Amino acid sequence: MEKVMFFGGNIITMEHQEYKCDCLLIENGIIKKVGSLEEIEKSINEYVKRIDLQGKTLMPAFIDAHSHITAYAKTLSYVSLNDCKNINDIVEKLKKYKEENKIERGKWIVGVGYDNNFLEEKRHPRKEELDILENDNPILITHISGHMGVFNSYGLERLGIKEEETKSGYLEEAKFIKQTTKIDKIDRKEEKENLNKVQKRYLSYGITTVQDGLTKKEDFELLKEMSEESKFKVDVVSYIDLEENKKVVKENKDYINKYKNNLKIGGYKIILDGSPQAKTAYLSRPYEGEKEYRGYPSKKDVEVDNFVKTAIEENMQLLSHCNGDGVADQFIESIRKETEEKGIENIKKQRPVMIHAQTIRNDQILECKEFGIIPSFFIAHIYYWGDVHLKNLGTRAYKISPANDALENSLMFTFHQDTPVLEPNMLETIDIAVNRKTKNGVVLGEEEKIDVYSALKAVTINAAYQYFEEDTKGSIKVGKIADLVILSENPLTVDKRKLKEIKVCSTWKNGEEVYINNNQ
Repeated sequence: MEKVMFFGGNIITMEHQEYKCDCLLIENGIIKKVGSLEEIEKSINEYVKRIDLQGKTLMPAFIDAHSHITAYAKTLSYVSLNDCKNINDIVEKLKKYKEENKIERGKWIVGVGYDNNFLEEKRHPRKEELDILENDNPILITHISGHMGVFNSYGLERLGIKEEETKSGYLEEAKFIKQTTKIDKIDRKEEKENLNKVQKRYLSYGITTVQDGLTKKEDFELLKEMSEESKFKVDVVSYIDLEENKKVVKENKDYINKYKNNLKIGGYKIILDGSPQAKTAYLSRPYEGEKEYRGYPSKKDVEVDNFVKTAIEENMQLLSHCNGDGVADQFIESIRKETEEKGIENIKKQRPVMIHAQTIRNDQILECKEFGIIPSFFIAHIYYWGDVHLKNLGTRAYKISPANDALENSLMFTFHQDTPVLEPNMLETIDIAVNRKTKNGVVLGEEEKIDVYSALKAVTINAAYQYFEEDTKGSIKVGKIADLVILSENPLTVDKRKLKEIKVCSTWKNGEEVYINNNQ
């Protein structure tokens, strides 16, 4: 692999806030020298490919702290409902898909990404409304959160779901997720093509390390095949579904905590509640306007205790989906019990992660710091669902994804987009963390805004730490892997209101340019 030298622009190393480096040399996919152009040129005695940044900004590539690459790939084979404004739009899109694709009688039709909060009817569709679509195909439409959805009558019949389980065709959380595993599988060739397409999307956003955040057995087999065929350009970190797919870890020990053709098993994943916009996240106090209802936990305390114990005894990192502060209490308490037996330092070494952590309180931030729990905030919720949170949470919404509270308490945190819930747009996420504006323009917690550099850390060096990869990724330092991104402007100096307008010009993985933006 050739030597490559970058110069002529801003180089943000993420090793310290004051970036003074103006030249970078990489060799064989590794960062060889960081310093001044004059110093590095003097040390070169052979051909080097020179890349003039022409005033652009070079920095470490972004690291995805939580998403679902296999689920994202599947969405490419389904009907996108993201832009539907009402229930009739949903029905018309499904009809059009059926006609254009000549879907055979009896074959499943799946639509993804509707959001009841933004439909004109302000509710979920009903099975009768989906039955209008001629009842010769089972139909499933899934909510944008992935935690709920609606089946038509034929779909309910095919799955053996009785009327007492749902009169409207709507199911949520565990009952819903269980049923989605029973629908028709996508052709293997199509699955691989989809995976290749979505990895290119991640690269187009400057991301070179990607997560599969709840891997089932069949998903890991697909990832493994892609890996064995050397199809991955990104690094993929898989977190195995601890509740139902624990055997995957035992059967694939050579993937645990080490990459094999760009794939590794990073640990286990559990889901403890739902989502705040759907009012299924489990809170410590009732939702706004409710006397008692505060959502519900997905698991009993004893189950969570057993999950945590299993992960710790097997020395596996544990990612726990916790949207509500009620299940954050549950998760923290299970961790606390294990520290009493195993010792707090042994727990910290495993770097447990609280995924989403949207409504965690300040006292829980202190507990996370005590036990070494890393919150990974789904901070883009502020823009996309912040106005819904104001309705559902009242004044508590101003503290959603409290990144500055974490920062002031020296608690390390990361950011993510939970793709396919949202596109893996890191620059948009940084913009939202810094400005905290909802779709309606409300500043959702002025005191929780953070500076740009801290936001960049959440998607680079902090995310590398979350993956136990801080020695090889996340910053520009001699000896680290040359995973890099070139941006059209410097996020540290651009107008904060225009952060999301910055373009990814190119992405480099292991010293190789793997994405070029031809529309810059």
